[in-house]
Amino acid sequence: MIYVCPVCKTENKLEFTFPIEEYVCKSCSNLIDADKNTSSKVIKKPIENVVLEIGHKGMINDIEYNVVAIIVRKYGSHTYWREYYLKDHKGNDAFLSESDGHWVFLIPVSADTVKNKNRKIIDYNEKSYRWYENTECHIYAASGFFEDKINLNIAHYKEYVNGTEMISQEQSGGKTYYFYGKHISRYVIKNSFKPSHMPNYYGIGIVQPFYVDIKQAINILCTAALLICLLQLYVFSSRTNKTIFEQDIDFTEVRNKELVSKSFELKGGSAPLEVQAYSNVDNSWANIGLGLVNENTNEVTYASKDIERYYGFEDGESWSEGSQTEEFNFCGVAPGKYHFIVSAEKQQPLEVSMPASFSSSDGAVLLTRESNGTINVTNNKTLETVAFGDVKTLEKDSTAIGKLVRQTLGNKNIDSLITASLLSGTTMVNPENKYVKVKTTWMPVSFWNFGIILGLMTAFFAVCYFGRRQFNIIKWSNSSNSPYPQN
Repeated sequence: MIYVCPVCKTENKLEFTFPIEEYVCKSCSNLIDADKNTSSKVIKKPIENVVLEIGHKGMINDIEYNVVAIIVRKYGSHTYWREYYLKDHKGNDAFLSESDGHWVFLIPVSADTVKNKNRKIIDYNEKSYRWYENTECHIYAASGFFEDKINLNIAHYKEYVNGTEMISQEQSGGKTYYFYGKHISRYVIKNSFKPSHMPNYYGIGIVQPFYVDIKQAINILCTAALLICLLQLYVFSSRTNKTIFEQDIDFTEVRNKELVSKSFELKGGSAPLEVQAYSNVDNSWANIGLGLVNENTNEVTYASKDIERYYGFEDGESWSEGSQTEEFNFCGVAPGKYHFIVSAEKQQPLEVSMPASFSSSDGAVLLTRESNGTINVTNNKTLETVAFGDVKTLEKDSTAIGKLVRQTLGNKNIDSLITASLLSGTTMVNPENKYVKVKTTWMPVSFWNFGIILGLMTAFFAVCYFGRRQFNIIKWSNSSNSPYPQN
């Protein structure tokens, strides 16, 4: 149907027919009486944050709606919200209300279906709604087609809220109207009506849902916890914890080669494989290398560990570090058939050159010969030491130290005495360290991961629970009838 504005002669087209009392000309914004075809006044055109236009179509709850009118309402000096009047192809009414980017979808309901329980509570469809706030407002701007005459006087709104649903009571022109509203996602509006832009979103809407559906979260968490418990029970009951490999590895047997162990089979759920390695290191080190071979897939997992123990005495204090036993794990070993590839090595003996020496039987003289042939003679009583280039020089020396040597040793051959008492010249670093002992155990199923997961799930629920409470406290902070204690 086409309505021609009597003021500016602009055609105002409506795609489908329903009874029209008034319309606002899209060109000159005059409010036109459809029957009399006369203008009563000029109405401000809705512009601020209006994102839908007259004639826009969109699907809500599988029903296609057309935008037939737009009203901007004003409360106080600076609070605005927008109402989009909708019609479906059967002529049924619906409304979209938007404020601060929050959307509510409303449909008119009969006053007979709304029961006043008391001054603060009303019932609708077997559900109670709590009074949120009263609002007085007037029409600030309008456009489109209207079944009833626009009431430009003050209208009184009273909102009742239950979660994401509400009952809106409107008193205007001596009549009372009721509307049932429910939060609708801005993404539904965007995908259905495809506006060019969306209004800014901030704050918490009067029926905005919490970010997490607590009931669904409880169902999901409980189901997940039950499945995890059943899985943990199965893994635990099917596991056999045992030592699977234990052997003393002689260093000489694996020198420049590797030892291949016997095959072993692991049954049950995945679990850590603990390796304990012992070697009699003493101011030295040893190394053990293990390759865990999965015989089904030929996949090899390598691990290596140094065993070190050192000690000494420094600055008047003793010190030590390291240990003769080390532990490490192969994590999350799955059931299957395996064998080990073992390699090991140790620190080789250290050779330390020692000076040849001889001490007289009475302890009076100490003779030492350096590697360059120098003879050192020490008088143990006076601790005087004299160096001689060779044995012949010492034998011919006529000083007190030379006389002391001849007096103490007599006619004995000094060179022979020193050579005969020559120490081995080699010091071994723990030559008794001949092997490394390896013991591997398939560990019991760990409850740490199980406990951590359940703990995180519990913490997530607690955060959601208390977060929702804080969310609702903020939502009701603008109401004088908040069910939450006010600070």
